[in-house]
Amino acid sequence: MSRWFNGAAGQPAGGGRMRQAFRFSLIWLDRLVAVDLLLFAIAMLLKLYWFNRLLSVLYMDMTRTDAIIEAGALLLLSFWTLLMPARGRLLALIGLNLALSFLLFSDVIYYRYFQDLITVPVLLQLSQVESLGGSIHTLLRPWDFWLLADAVILVPYAVYVIWKGREDLAERRVSSAGKPLWRKAVLRIGGSAAVFLLGYSLFFTNLNHATDTWAKGLFEKNWWNLSIYNVAGGLGFHGYDVYRYAQLNWLGAEAVTAEQLTETELWMQDRGNARKALEQDPLFGAYKGSNVLMVQMESMQTFMLGKSIGGTEITPNLNKLMEESAYFANFYHQTSQGRTSDADFAVNCSLQPMKSGSVFIQYASHDFQCLPEKLKDNGYSASVFHPYQGGFWNRNVMYKNMEYDQFYSLKHYTMDEPLGWALGDKSFYRQSMDVVADLPQPFHAFMISLTSHHPYKLPKAEKKLNVEELDGTIMGDYLQAVHYADAALGELVERLKAEGLWEKTIFVLYGDHDNSIQDWDLYQRFMDNPSDPLEREQVIKSVPLLIHLPDGAHAGRYDAVGGQLDVSPTLLHLLGISAGEPYWLGQPLLTEQTGADRLVTQRNGSWTDGKHYYIPSADGLSANGKCYAVDTGELTDTAACLPLTESADTELMMSDRIVIGDLLGSFHNSEAVEVIGGQPSE
Repeated sequence: MSRWFNGAAGQPAGGGRMRQAFRFSLIWLDRLVAVDLLLFAIAMLLKLYWFNRLLSVLYMDMTRTDAIIEAGALLLLSFWTLLMPARGRLLALIGLNLALSFLLFSDVIYYRYFQDLITVPVLLQLSQVESLGGSIHTLLRPWDFWLLADAVILVPYAVYVIWKGREDLAERRVSSAGKPLWRKAVLRIGGSAAVFLLGYSLFFTNLNHATDTWAKGLFEKNWWNLSIYNVAGGLGFHGYDVYRYAQLNWLGAEAVTAEQLTETELWMQDRGNARKALEQDPLFGAYKGSNVLMVQMESMQTFMLGKSIGGTEITPNLNKLMEESAYFANFYHQTSQGRTSDADFAVNCSLQPMKSGSVFIQYASHDFQCLPEKLKDNGYSASVFHPYQGGFWNRNVMYKNMEYDQFYSLKHYTMDEPLGWALGDKSFYRQSMDVVADLPQPFHAFMISLTSHHPYKLPKAEKKLNVEELDGTIMGDYLQAVHYADAALGELVERLKAEGLWEKTIFVLYGDHDNSIQDWDLYQRFMDNPSDPLEREQVIKSVPLLIHLPDGAHAGRYDAVGGQLDVSPTLLHLLGISAGEPYWLGQPLLTEQTGADRLVTQRNGSWTDGKHYYIPSADGLSANGKCYAVDTGELTDTAACLPLTESADTELMMSDRIVIGDLLGSFHNSEAVEVIGGQPSE
């Protein structure tokens, strides 16, 4: 390398010219303070624009506002370099350039495989990145390397600055030695502060405008990393990701004492013992070795089952299946802000979702004992199917942690029926069954439908119902989407029968959450009294649960209350797999032996035991909540609900301790552990 920088006699002429060019640029960059920072910002803006083109996410092209936000982020990231002398500043800016360029390059490759951006939890779970393995070369494109093109100049230039820069600046330093040091300090501090303020204004003014208007609630929900990227830009997303990880894992941490740890473990063991006590039940193990196929139906609620409109059944296939299956008429979803991901978590891991945010997003790296893991421990294969981007709700990371063998996301499907958000349910079930039919048995297959997703817009050709007075309303659109989803479900059942799997499989179907329709005038034909608070609460929270057993036995209506936390314990019970060991909250629903009294607790603190329904007060005071008698629908004395309200609050607290504090691996360790984000209130 010395030959190229010395330029002495006998050395290559090209080397001398390179040394001269580098020397000339270094001297002028030393004189023209902040020009190097400007060049860094321009180069990175061009790369961020190219990065956006490489991702090519629909409806996320870089706009003028996006460019301003990215420019602001660059200035916030680099303002401090102006405090340094020329050589240090140049080396810092070159280092930032190379680091950010490599991050963007890695994001592009990762996105092509996972349809998501790299996050801190992903970096800490390197096995997910390593899973690309030999596939990386197939994901590369020649034009990706434009993100790293300037490294060809910057790396040699950095070597020059380190090795020869001090010598070449010596003459410049002598000529400017008379200038007061305080003037240099003032210029550096003032320039740095000005750049910081400019960056802050460019970034946060535009970001806050977006989150106050069209992107309102983005950082509270943050269901998809790309939605944050769309608003905050590439650098803003990664900055927020680091902040989010620090907030959840370091900031505001409070210790859970050994006493609290033991208290939580013993409380959860009591739940397990209650499930274990039911292992003498005749249905325990009655369907040992059966396959399990579970369908989570998008926005499927109970209120329209068995109903007709315009002379046509809304859900004819579900109605037929209800007659042939165990149908739980008082089954409730237990989701919160995480919506579909909350339902997935509650059903498969039998723990409460978070009050704010989503476990899939916030705690995907934590330890959980979920259904796929339990079934795999007993000889099952486990696969999950969903026809959407794998990064949505952070499924790529969470499903690996839940120990599925394979996650079939949108990239695995042929888009031969574009409908709604992505692929229509009919094609989704058909293509998924092409895989399921070849799975080794016994298998666990989990399918998450999508077509009946808000805002329920279907093409005219798929609108088969006469929705009468609801035509043109969101409720009419919802019924059309549900009718289509029901038809697709019918085709799935027929395919299972054609493959000879129907009589070998426990088939489970449940709704994930409500339909988000809050205009109660649209419910007139489905409710007795749409203005009644209790009936509203029950309609919003009620979703169907159907369990069809291989021999068709135990079909009929079950009126005992249940919730999504109870699904996995029910399946283990039927399969003869002890549910006493997992630290779960739920209890088996389908038993002949009578178990403990049931309490279905909602994330907001409401609950029902089938006799009473408690709705908490907005002020958070238990005594101010409303206690209803379920059989009459009338308000009763709140005091009658307070003992079970305390039980519901305890359940939420214990679940939060486990999820937030990642306690499952610590229950046999008497040392104190950290709960991140603060201890739940008692």
